[in-house]
Amino acid sequence: MRYLLLSSIFILFSLSIQAQKIQVLDQKGQFPIDGVAVFNDDKSKSGITDFDGYIDISDFSNSDMLTFQHISHTKKTVQKSAILAANNIVYLSTDTSSLDEVVLSVSKFGQNEKDITQSIVSINSEDITFKNPQTSADLLQSTGQVFIQKSQLGGGSPLIRGFSTNRLLIAVDGVRFNTAIFRAGNVQNVISIDPFAIDRTEVILGPGSVVYGSDAVGGVMNFYTKKPSFSFEDGMSFTGNATARYATANQEKTGHFDFNIGLKEWAFLTSATYSDFDDLRMGKYGPDDYLRNQYVVTENGVDTVVPNDDPLVQNATGYNQINLMQKVRYMPSEKWDFNLGLFYTTTSDYPRYDRLIRPDGEGLRSAEWYYGPQEWLSGNIQARNKAYNNGLFDESVATLSYQRFKESRNDRDFQDPTLFTTEELVNAYTAAIDFEKDFNKAKINYGVEYVYNKVGSEGKKTDITTNISSPDASRYPDGSTWQSAAAYTSAQITLAENLSFSTGVRYNHILVDAEFDLDLFDLPFSEANINTGALTGSAGLAWQASPILGWKANFSTAFRAPNIDDVGKIFDSEPGSVVVPNPDLKPEYAKTGEIGVNLNFSDAVKIDVTSYYTVLDDALVRRDYALDGVTEIEYQGELSNVQAIQNAAKAEVYGIEIGAEINFSEALQLTSHYNITDGYEEDDAGDRNPLRHAAPHFGTTHLIFKQDKWKLDAYGIYNSKFDFEDLAPSQQSTDYIYAQDIDGNPYSPSWYTLNISGEYAFTDALKLNVSLENITDQRYRPYSSGIAAAGRNLIMAVNYSF
Repeated sequence: MRYLLLSSIFILFSLSIQAQKIQVLDQKGQFPIDGVAVFNDDKSKSGITDFDGYIDISDFSNSDMLTFQHISHTKKTVQKSAILAANNIVYLSTDTSSLDEVVLSVSKFGQNEKDITQSIVSINSEDITFKNPQTSADLLQSTGQVFIQKSQLGGGSPLIRGFSTNRLLIAVDGVRFNTAIFRAGNVQNVISIDPFAIDRTEVILGPGSVVYGSDAVGGVMNFYTKKPSFSFEDGMSFTGNATARYATANQEKTGHFDFNIGLKEWAFLTSATYSDFDDLRMGKYGPDDYLRNQYVVTENGVDTVVPNDDPLVQNATGYNQINLMQKVRYMPSEKWDFNLGLFYTTTSDYPRYDRLIRPDGEGLRSAEWYYGPQEWLSGNIQARNKAYNNGLFDESVATLSYQRFKESRNDRDFQDPTLFTTEELVNAYTAAIDFEKDFNKAKINYGVEYVYNKVGSEGKKTDITTNISSPDASRYPDGSTWQSAAAYTSAQITLAENLSFSTGVRYNHILVDAEFDLDLFDLPFSEANINTGALTGSAGLAWQASPILGWKANFSTAFRAPNIDDVGKIFDSEPGSVVVPNPDLKPEYAKTGEIGVNLNFSDAVKIDVTSYYTVLDDALVRRDYALDGVTEIEYQGELSNVQAIQNAAKAEVYGIEIGAEINFSEALQLTSHYNITDGYEEDDAGDRNPLRHAAPHFGTTHLIFKQDKWKLDAYGIYNSKFDFEDLAPSQQSTDYIYAQDIDGNPYSPSWYTLNISGEYAFTDALKLNVSLENITDQRYRPYSSGIAAAGRNLIMAVNYSF
């Protein structure tokens, strides 16, 4: 009898405990919602729903009012006793204003796009699969809101709102990708990021210095890579994807696979991609100035200029690349989420095509000009905690990261036996912790960050006839360092149901230390040291005046601190000029104001218009320079004009971004984007010149049809003309990359392409994607690019998911 009584008590206790376990479901879809924060009024007790939407609420008293909060659902508060009386189920309604519009990059935590006061461009994994970009640079270009410049096939330098390279910031999983040697010219580092590994890309159009610090002047490009998935139940799950792709314009052959192993608390994701690109073929119809009529071959140490059998083929542009990613995820409870990311990318040698086509009389100036393998090795670990315990924060993310960037440059003049080589290695370390605190009508974010870069640089010259090498001037001072320490705070405040206010402030301190080897390059100084700080801030309003009309306004300041490339670089910027170090530099500052309006007519027609104006003070620009009173020196055997990076200009940039979406039906949609950027750079003498990185007006228009197993996209890409007077002086002097007008001056012609893409799903697992780009076979070269774009290009890809 006693055992029966004890058994009954145990069963009743178990049922009581089980009765305290509730499930949170989406009201419309009836699916479980994971990651819902549940807390009482004073947040003294809290919890997070698991992957199946369950949470144990036995710690709460029956009289407690429980609040259920989720980023994509409407907040709900209900008494515990009422939940138990309703079969232990809580339903949350989807917040339709935030559906599919959760933005991570503005605060490093999820925010509804309707509350964000800046313009954001988002690309999800489904878009990436359909667009089939060869590189991440092509992925950015496909948005129609980021302009891409290419000096060679293995490249892609983004231009956003008149800024480029080290005035834009790239981040991978929230970790700074820019290094201390990002230059003011064009960079191609973004191609190290594998499009197949990306889950989502967010581009902030405009400043982002409050959260990201130095360099985030014109925009921020944040690439979020795929995360491992758990099994959601006991046992193991195994899923994966395999893709094969071929393109005719450069004979691209790409193979990719990824697979995921999921357990209940552990998950593993492996991804690998290999691409091989041959020389790129340009279009048939366009300026003859772009034709590759001749090139250099070297046999037995002798350089000879030979005619190109097919001038449409840009010899030499081919290269290959491999991308590897390994992810490990551990989630011991609903409150802790640990993520480890390991990345390795490398290329073969790849030619710098714009240098190989430089003329020298009737011949060519360079016999060789190529980059060595571009390597990126990265390891980062992030620990995310959802506390909700009435403490100083409700959610936090701690990040530790190590990155190694390796690159080299190799060049040799025609019929010159000396091959000059510089090799660079940057070790980059990042430590950061970010917090978010939720209040009833506000969210507060704050955090600290430390970044340390150490630059290794060596130079040598090699006689190709004897293969004997000797030391030469390095591109950067070997062993130089760049450090950044920062703290920031920001707030998003709901002033009314349809009105939110955002603000933030950041202080950054920068240290630069460089020592020069005077035995290899004679300078009037032996070191450069910069110790400076920068205070930036932002404030903005988002107002949904009516269901049809919405407004956004924002004012931000941003800065770029001098880096090792600014302070210590030695290189030939253009024929007859050499850039030398300058230790007397200070940060440049930008002030940006923007206002946007969006119209939404019952989701049938949507129109977005944003205008912006930026003033950049103390701009770091390349100008003529006197090195200890000397304005010309001999560099690599050539008498060269001396130049240096200097705080010697002011820039003003202004523009308009226009977007439209027309939904004719659930199956048929028209979208269009058009971008207008203008401005000027004014030096200390009062002379005004066009901005180098202000792109011509450009845009895209897509007509998209989706039904059943089909998706079709017929689209056009178009770009306006830059006359000779519109080109910056640095572009006017590189006339060999441009077409010639009737007066013999360089200019960038307008161009367009017509394209069509289609996808057919044979099954849920097997998809075929076919695209025909540049159908009319136009020959064009995007502004400032050294390589002509692809001609008619057939792309075929097969994807299988298992």
